[in-house]
Amino acid sequence: MRWSVALLLLIVPARGSAQDWNSDSALALARRAIERRARAAVDTALRDYKAQAHGFLFFLGQFGEGLTEPPRLVKADQLELEVYWKAPQLSKQRIVGWRDRAELPTDINYHRDHLGIIQNNFGTAIRLGEGDEVRDVPHPLAPGGTDVYDFALGDTSAIVLSQRAVRVVALRVRPKRFTDAAIVGTLFVDVESAELVRMAFNFTPKAYLDPQLEDVSIVLDNALLDGRFWLPYRQEIEIRRRATWLDIPARGIIRGRWEIDGYVFNIGLAASWFRGEEITALPKPARDSFPWPGPLSAAIQDVAEPVRENDLQQVRTEVSRIAGRRALTGLKRQRLGARSLSDLVHVNRVEGLAAGAGVVWRTPDDGFEFRALGSYGFADGAGKGIFALTSADGLELAAYRQVRDIADAPVIAPMLNSLAAQEFGDDDGDYYRATGVRFGVRVAIGARGEWHFVAARERVASLAVRAAPATGRYRPNPAVTDGDYTTAALTLRRRSEGFAVRRDVAGEATLEFGEHYTRASASGHLLIPLGPSRILTRLQVGLASRDLPAHRAFVLGGRGTLLGDGFRDWGGRRAALLHIEWRTPVPFIRLRAGPARTPGSITLAPYAAWGWAAEPVALTPWRATPGSRVTVGLGAEWLGLFRLEAGYGLETRLVHVAFDVTRDFWDIL
Repeated sequence: MRWSVALLLLIVPARGSAQDWNSDSALALARRAIERRARAAVDTALRDYKAQAHGFLFFLGQFGEGLTEPPRLVKADQLELEVYWKAPQLSKQRIVGWRDRAELPTDINYHRDHLGIIQNNFGTAIRLGEGDEVRDVPHPLAPGGTDVYDFALGDTSAIVLSQRAVRVVALRVRPKRFTDAAIVGTLFVDVESAELVRMAFNFTPKAYLDPQLEDVSIVLDNALLDGRFWLPYRQEIEIRRRATWLDIPARGIIRGRWEIDGYVFNIGLAASWFRGEEITALPKPARDSFPWPGPLSAAIQDVAEPVRENDLQQVRTEVSRIAGRRALTGLKRQRLGARSLSDLVHVNRVEGLAAGAGVVWRTPDDGFEFRALGSYGFADGAGKGIFALTSADGLELAAYRQVRDIADAPVIAPMLNSLAAQEFGDDDGDYYRATGVRFGVRVAIGARGEWHFVAARERVASLAVRAAPATGRYRPNPAVTDGDYTTAALTLRRRSEGFAVRRDVAGEATLEFGEHYTRASASGHLLIPLGPSRILTRLQVGLASRDLPAHRAFVLGGRGTLLGDGFRDWGGRRAALLHIEWRTPVPFIRLRAGPARTPGSITLAPYAAWGWAAEPVALTPWRATPGSRVTVGLGAEWLGLFRLEAGYGLETRLVHVAFDVTRDFWDIL
């Protein structure tokens, strides 16, 4: 069998305007493509074929304000399929190999059509999730497509094949009425034959039947086989879901990736072979005995890298350009909203029990979002809240009255801190109140980076202990320098690479200017492989000028920094913290609860942490370290969700133990 795969893609500037909708040339190409698809359905040159499909399904979770951090892996499935097709549109797929690994307990069940590839480029109507997600959406190259969709010519691409070069034109497509169930995206069409080479698209909100669907992005790539047939070669799909009643920064993602090869043509398949369900599976013992070429962990690593690099965010970005200011999300415009569960209820020693609620409202074109959040502390009898207006372009204007922790970053999951504060008087925070307004700008730098500028004017006030725990006693809350402050800060950030990484670099650096002080801080982590294990290094540094106010001091000690020392014994205008741990998986018992199951391993992490602080701020309880402070210890993580660690202070000669939720989940707790 002779077949060709694209080796090089050269982009040539388009001759026409991308906004020239329904030009004669665009409609002519669309009609040629529609006619070619209709002729292909009755073409006797290709009667049937058999192929192999190699696929992955990833179930991911994404968390944190703005949902800007990369998602983390919850479950991965690897599948091997036999694919059969017979003219005109008969399809059969059989799962012959299937293995999976869960990073967190989950009982997710995929729709049957998520377990196979898309044949015939969806045919005349697009259907997903067995019709539960998307159903009967007209294909733009089905008969009558020019009556439903607008078309515009885009760039011309030259695909260099082993036998010849193929010129492909981008044909942008959008519905004539965005209130209809339709697609929005780009079709890539062979100029000579009018064959469909590639589809990259999303849907209009009307197309989504599941109210939890935020959006669906799809890319279908075809390859020229035997010098004459454009057939499935690579496919990617991403289905993003969020809760329907509460706008909290948490998202579930199903991401599928398929590669298809091993085509054999015209083998004489009988029509009876295609009876019954389109996608079937061999019995489990047969699937489990499939001869995989390597372990699943290595396969996940191999495929996760191209999945991260070819992020379907690029498809969504292009679709947004085509749609203009029209919204393309299936979510409701108005919902209850919160940044985390602790915005709804939390406990600390200055507010006591505090309850809150919020709302979010988005404009019909998704250009602006208004978010209001309020809370009331029953111990201090004071209300707090924030009103924020943000734009899709990264602008923010906010007015607020908030209780903040002095540290740059939390040292414990907020919900766990509430439980410890209420029940045991163990509150791992030092608080002050900030009331003011701020203006911010965010600008993306590539796929993983951004810079963020914020200017603020706020009044800072000390807070006294107002609550009493169920048992134990609260420590005093440190006083700060009350007054009005005008600040400006510029932050450069590089986010983590994402899920299933062996190597990762992430960090941020901030330069802050006050009326009488300057403050610079940076933090980051480096993850590198060492055989089957990983070495994780975390670094925090801070440096400030002499007139640094107390509420901007750098603090160290205890949980989250130097576990072997007392909580926030140390602090000042200069500080540094280095944490190095060796993360290695070891076998562990596997638990089941119904269809859900846990992984059969835990991660052990022996570590060492070194910290130093100098130049204390006047009238604060934080002292300079006498030299440096070192803690050595051992951490154990289960499910990637819970962490138990013990730390021994070389100077204190004390052992402290801490239990927590892993850092990935802190933003939503």
